[in-house]
Amino acid sequence: MYQMVPAVPGELHLSDGPGDSPLKKRGSREARPLAVSSVLGCLLVLAAVVAWCYYSASLRKAQLVKTELLDLNKDGFVIRNQTGAIIFTMTFSSAQLDLDSCSLEENILSCTRSDAGQVHFFIHTDRPKETVTCYLVRWEPLDHEGPVEHTMPCNGSHWYGGAESATQRWPVAVEGEREPRPFVTGDVYAHRDAFGGILERYWLSSKAVAIKINDSVPFHLGWSEKDLALRFQARYRDSPFKPARGRRASPELGYTVCVGSDVTSIHKYMVRRYFPKPVKVPSVEVFKHPVWSTWALYKTSVTQDKLLRYAADIRKHGFACSHLELDDRYTADYGEFDFDPQKFPNASGMFERLREGGFRVTLWTHPFINYDSINFGVGVQDGLFVREPGGQLPALVRWWNGIGGILDFTNPKARDWYRAQLEKMKERYGVTSFKFDAGESSYLPPQFSTLVPLSDPSAFTRLYTEMAVPFSERAELRVGYQSQNISCFYRIIDRDSVWGYELGLRSIVPTVLTVSILGYQFVLPDMIGGNAYADHMEGNGKDLPDRELYIRWLELSAFMPAMQFSIPPWHYDDQVVEIAQKFTKLHETLVAPRVLKLAKEVLHTGDPIVRPLWWIAAAAADEAAYKVDSQFLIGDELLVAPVLEPGKRERDIYLPAGSWRSYKGEHFLQGPKHLTDYPVDLDEIAYFTWVQ
Repeated sequence: MYQMVPAVPGELHLSDGPGDSPLKKRGSREARPLAVSSVLGCLLVLAAVVAWCYYSASLRKAQLVKTELLDLNKDGFVIRNQTGAIIFTMTFSSAQLDLDSCSLEENILSCTRSDAGQVHFFIHTDRPKETVTCYLVRWEPLDHEGPVEHTMPCNGSHWYGGAESATQRWPVAVEGEREPRPFVTGDVYAHRDAFGGILERYWLSSKAVAIKINDSVPFHLGWSEKDLALRFQARYRDSPFKPARGRRASPELGYTVCVGSDVTSIHKYMVRRYFPKPVKVPSVEVFKHPVWSTWALYKTSVTQDKLLRYAADIRKHGFACSHLELDDRYTADYGEFDFDPQKFPNASGMFERLREGGFRVTLWTHPFINYDSINFGVGVQDGLFVREPGGQLPALVRWWNGIGGILDFTNPKARDWYRAQLEKMKERYGVTSFKFDAGESSYLPPQFSTLVPLSDPSAFTRLYTEMAVPFSERAELRVGYQSQNISCFYRIIDRDSVWGYELGLRSIVPTVLTVSILGYQFVLPDMIGGNAYADHMEGNGKDLPDRELYIRWLELSAFMPAMQFSIPPWHYDDQVVEIAQKFTKLHETLVAPRVLKLAKEVLHTGDPIVRPLWWIAAAAADEAAYKVDSQFLIGDELLVAPVLEPGKRERDIYLPAGSWRSYKGEHFLQGPKHLTDYPVDLDEIAYFTWVQ
């Protein structure tokens, strides 16, 4: 049954047969654990290899989502300073990145997928200067047309910039919950929750971080008080923004974040990189002497006799005048370019008398032609108006003086026609210049067509500001978008005759600081005392703004780049006249020379004339200076602290580091210092000069 095979010396033959010896059976039992151990060992080695590969991949992945000072994760990115502290955060709100699709090549970190689909995302790190690092960020969805939204938490820093607003705060106050809205120029006097007529896609933080949104972005801005964050959104759907011709309606959110060593130096860098500079300094006379407007005093009831009497009273009371500004309703209908013969029966003679008296005159103008004007038919026939979508009919718009067409400034014919009308007025009557009112894109109809399509509605504002160029020496604008090179005076929007932050006295300093940071330096505050509207006025029952409010407004205006009267000081009493004479003289002798020197520097630097306190305190990381909204600097050496509250004959004052001498002759050495309840009489404004 069994075959016996002789053993070969040195070999052991194992058999499965029942005749195996006990020695052979023990060897068989010991082999099994060895085999199992071998298998387990292989598995352990394999697991170790897998773990090592995963660990190595994780290390590689960590390198892909991290650059020197920037960390990227699926939800957003953070930027750190040289000490490792987080100074900027951006959260991806509309989609998350798939980090497996990300790669790093030199200084460009890019990703191709998000949880919403294919995406073109990159962060390009650039170091244009030794002290500046910039991050160029772009998110473009490739297979959907929904909005792209990134959210910027304030991160405990103070932010400045953006736009003029009705309730102006300095720094920016994130109040309430607001869904993103089109970030376009608007009339904040008529619509208090709109963005203002002076607007730029630029913000600056106290942690020396600045952000500029790309011009091509269909940009919407919202915010959240709960999260203390600004919401940056790009979208075309339900939006006045339109994709450029030939491009699909896929919104792209692109922006540049730059980090510097201090807030002042990074702002200087951003201004030089992004903002055009004015080409000349406007009229020296306007910087030195007040503008006298007819608006608050006469409103639309102005006449030839009233204007001549107004001019005579200015001279009678001993005031200088850079020019008289003849405001609303000197024409018979809105959209005409000649004087109403009933209200101005001898306009040529009127201008001659004013010239003999040493007065220059500027006229109010606007981009609207009302339907009852004789020029409305001309505009329709010649195609001068913004039109209905796809049609030839003008798109009628409602503005504060009626209904009509709005001139299409993308059309060379409309620009030439409008300029020609102004030139005729100038030549016929010796008009010096014009006050260009309105110009906000919010006055465009919701759906409209222009000769040259507008991807960004605020481009209309830019085109309107260009109409002021031939008259720019004394021209006045109330709107600006990428218009810093238009060398005009920029008037902040109308103020009500009230004390507070909503278009009142308290709003002037924050507004002037904001528009200055946005690159508009030749600032003309609104009329001293405000508009004097009965339903928006803290008055004394005589159709005049409150006396104390008027005086404090006058004192503040004396330290602005230019002054503007309308309600005359002699409508109060002799003391108010004396105070007005004192401060117009102080403006001429103390303020104007400094402003003019700084105005010349603006042409090369773009630096603000009116500056926040942190401008000279930034290197010291002066937390108090970042929050002061009722003081300002003219240049680096003149600090102004007006009284902006009723009944006050004192105020708290903050002096940044350095040595300061008060207008009373006091010396304050080795600041920073807080002066509590510093006395300031009704006929005074506290100001200090820096001393070495």
